[in-house]
Formats: sequence, C-alpha cells, structure tokens
Amino acid sequence: MNDDLSRYHRQMLLPGFGEDGQRRLRQSTVLLLGCGALGSVAADLLARAGVGHLIIIDRDFVELTNLQRQVLYDENDVADGTPKAQAAKRKLAMINSSVQVTAIVDDINHTNIERYANGADVFVDGLDNIETRYLANDLAVKSARPYVYGAAVGTTGMAFSVLPHGAGDSPWENAAGDNFATPCFRCLFEDAPAPGTLATCDTSGVIAPAVGIVANFQVSEALKILTANYDRVSRSLLNLDLWSNELMQLKVGDAYEKGDCPCCKHRQFDFLDGKAGSSAAVLCGRNAVQLRHRQQAGGIDIDAVAKRLRDHGEVSKNDFMLRATISKPDANYEISLFPDGRAIIKGTDDPAVARSVYARFIGA
Repeated sequence: MNDDLSRYHRQMLLPGFGEDGQRRLRQSTVLLLGCGALGSVAADLLARAGVGHLIIIDRDFVELTNLQRQVLYDENDVADGTPKAQAAKRKLAMINSSVQVTAIVDDINHTNIERYANGADVFVDGLDNIETRYLANDLAVKSARPYVYGAAVGTTGMAFSVLPHGAGDSPWENAAGDNFATPCFRCLFEDAPAPGTLATCDTSGVIAPAVGIVANFQVSEALKILTANYDRVSRSLLNLDLWSNELMQLKVGDAYEKGDCPCCKHRQFDFLDGKAGSSAAVLCGRNAVQLRHRQQAGGIDIDAVAKRLRDHGEVSKNDFMLRATISKPDANYEISLFPDGRAIIKGTDDPAVARSVYARFIGA
C-alpha cells in the first residue's frame, strides 16, 4: 500500500473496495449540486473518502439559521457573509488537502449545468427545489451519467440513485449483458407538483438527523458507483420519517419497464432544453425569492449599486456579493446581489413582489 493512500486504510479493508477502489475514487470527479444541508454533509464525507475532485455549486451564502444542520459552516462564515461554496472549499482544504475543490457561486439552471458538469462522473443532489432536480435528471439521462437524488424536510427524507437506461455501452448496462440500470427521477415522479403542494423547510421545519441520514445514504451510493460496484446500487426508493419511526425501502425497480417516461424512454429533456422551469425560485426555509437575470456585458457594477442603495438602507459588500437591508413601512427586505445580476430578495415568498423590489432598487 502506498503512503499516500494510508489515511484510507480502514476504507480499503472493505469488500469490493480495496486499493483499486481507492484509486478509482482518487481519479473521480463529483458534481455536488448545492452545498446547504444535504450538500455540506455530503461534501464532508466525500472529501474524507478521498474523491479526487469535488465541483461544488451553490447560489447562497451562510446564515445563522443554517448552522443547525449545515455541518461545514460556523459563526465566522455568518459574520463574513461568505458564500457557501467558498466556505465549504476553505473547510474541506483543512479536512483533506489532497482533494481538489472547485467552488462555483452561481444558480444552477439550464443555461449552465452542462458546462459546470463537464468532466463529472456522478451528480450528487444537495438541492432545495424540485425543478432543478428534474434538470439534473435530464442531464444525467442525456449524458449517461449517474445522479444520486436526495431530499429532506421536517422529520422525513428520501433518496434514490439513477443509473440511466439507454446509456449505450455504459459500465452498468453493457454489451456483456450486465444491466444494473435503474428508473430515472422522472420515471418515479413524471410531473412536477404544482407550487405550494409540497412541504418546505419554511412551512414544516427540518431536523438535522433526517438530513444526515439521507446525505450519508447518498454518499454510500456514490461510493458504490465510483468504485464500479454497480450491482450494489439500491434499486429501491429510501423513504424515512424519524418522528414516527418509519423506514421504508420502496421497490421501484420496475418503474422504467411499466411506465412511459418522457425523459429516459422518449429522450425529451424539457428542463434541460429550457422548455420547463422558471427564472424565479422560492428558497426553502428563507422567506425569500431568487431572481435570475441575463448577465450584462461586463457584469453589474457592485460599487455603483452600493452607492445608490446607501440612500435607502444599510449596505455591506465583499468580493462576492452586496447585501442591502431596505426598510419600508409595511415590510423589510434584504437584497443580496451578485455580480452576474442574480439576486435573492428576502422578506417575501411572492415572486411578483420580489421582482418589484428588484426593479425598484436595482433596476430591471
């Protein structure tokens, strides 16, 4: 065993892992979609496991309410207003300096996900909205790469691994007769639910142990995939509720055969093509709306905007973002503005109100 692998000795003792598996991990790239509750736990575990390259994409910054469950962050990150991707990169460097971490502070959408996913071997879900999960699933099926779904809200959680069907000569579905392919996310949930029909962290809260269990399950599945143990990947949908002591493995392996999935059977990538989805997203547990605008030539002049907003409220900025608190007689809004024109408007969960605040104080 080489000295540079000695820190992984306990992991390499596992059956189906060994030194070969560890070397596979070191040569692999994981795209982590979001680095909030699920994503921060997953990032920590993947770095400790020795994944070679972590690409972390997250649009948000660290807030005090995150610390209840988002394990990579601390009060200094809150005070500094540090973007989560950057804070995660800094912490992971202290955990395992041999892991390359690429931190991207941006919103994941149909215009950029293919570019950010370039070179990634597997996508791990740390998202806070269902639209982007359909987007990630579209890319997974189109590009024949695995996607490990996860979600947690209240005391409940779900997780499932997608090894896409119809991937050609993929390692899990190949000419040698091996077929460990699973249904895709859209096989299980064909249509996105109407807004307001799903529980959110804001309406139902969230307990940290539910987050931890789901994220640990996701990383376990990702490690199976990255070490080529495709026969070990679960074909069941994990569903748990810690408060009612329920843990179920729902048998969904035949959903592909029994269904008529528009994504993996008909190769329709509605979310990836921009035919589905929206430019406004209500953020989980934040009483906030994110608005995405087309990037202006050269980006937004953060200093100029800060100068204007100082007449309307308290303003602070760093290298990554501007934050302004706007107090009105009927409401208080906090505007977080990024150089590409993207903004998070806190103080409302109504996209129309958020657009109005943006247009008034930033400019349409």
